[in-house]
Amino acid sequence: MPSTLLAKPNINYLLSSTAMALCSAFCPRISANFRPKPFSSFPSKPLLSLSFKVFSSQATDASSQDKFSGRVGFLGLGIMGSPMAQNLIKAGCDVIVWNRTKSKCDPLISLGAKYRSSPEEVAANCDVTFAMLADPESAIDVACGKNGAVRGMGPGKGYVDISTVDVATSKLINEHIKARGALFLEAPVSGSKKPAEDGQLIFLTAGDRSLYELVSPLLDILGKSRFYLGEVGNGAAMKLVVNMIMGSMMASFSEGILLSKKVGLDPSVLVEVVSQGAISAPMYSLKGPSMVKSQYPTAFPLKHQQKDLRLALGLAESVSQSTPIAAAANELYKVAKSYGLSDEDFSAVIEALKAKSQDTA
Repeated sequence: MPSTLLAKPNINYLLSSTAMALCSAFCPRISANFRPKPFSSFPSKPLLSLSFKVFSSQATDASSQDKFSGRVGFLGLGIMGSPMAQNLIKAGCDVIVWNRTKSKCDPLISLGAKYRSSPEEVAANCDVTFAMLADPESAIDVACGKNGAVRGMGPGKGYVDISTVDVATSKLINEHIKARGALFLEAPVSGSKKPAEDGQLIFLTAGDRSLYELVSPLLDILGKSRFYLGEVGNGAAMKLVVNMIMGSMMASFSEGILLSKKVGLDPSVLVEVVSQGAISAPMYSLKGPSMVKSQYPTAFPLKHQQKDLRLALGLAESVSQSTPIAAAANELYKVAKSYGLSDEDFSAVIEALKAKSQDTA
């Protein structure tokens, strides 16, 4: 049975001296001209309702036991989209694909996928269309732009946006889809390249419940769990909060690795200690050994982590929530981007700290 989680209002957020030191040590005082601006379309009341239901793929949901028999469209075949589309094809789904760079479609076509030359054509020929795009601008363009998916939507069809975008973008796409009489579900994923390949993603969904139930069998092919969070915008907000935490954790982990080495400790041992203690997280044991060797094989591009931090800071400002640690981390990722590390894994943020240490040496 689904459980109901109650969000607690009026939480007091206390900043420790350690947190303030982190922020002040890295970030100079930022001019008001460069502080994140709130989105004008955000309401003044909290975005997340005080109660919402959560469903996992293990819940007793009859629809998840049925195989999806319709045709599936997939737009966007990047580092995440390609393995996800492959898993659908390998599971026996009838899949039509599109990508701006057609050559990225070729491996999927060889596996049995069909190709169409525009998002509009894909949506027109499919019962449900998934979209995995890099940023809000791309998500809006593919959905609502010239030859966009919206033009191919209509009653009886569904659009599932699994991109990581801000709340305003998700609501905008929802409005355009609904205007065509179709259904909309936002379903950003928690997980990177390897979980996408292994079908171990976590889906944070919100929107039309009937579409959620319809595509649950597909989500179960692609992921290990799925959460239904209610109205459109809640999925986007949850994903931004998760990635805000992740980006801040990686920045702090990077500082720890460099500090341990500078005081004469073996950073590899630090990774082992952290991985076995109370603060253990899979990210540390997965990324740590490569970071010690200054290797950053891309699973989640650094430019996307910085984008998510930027969007999370905008979300926080829209509800007047202070996030100084995330703001400090965001500045660090921006420095890393300026060093040409945008396409490296987000763990390459440690290189920005190395450079900062050399500058002050």
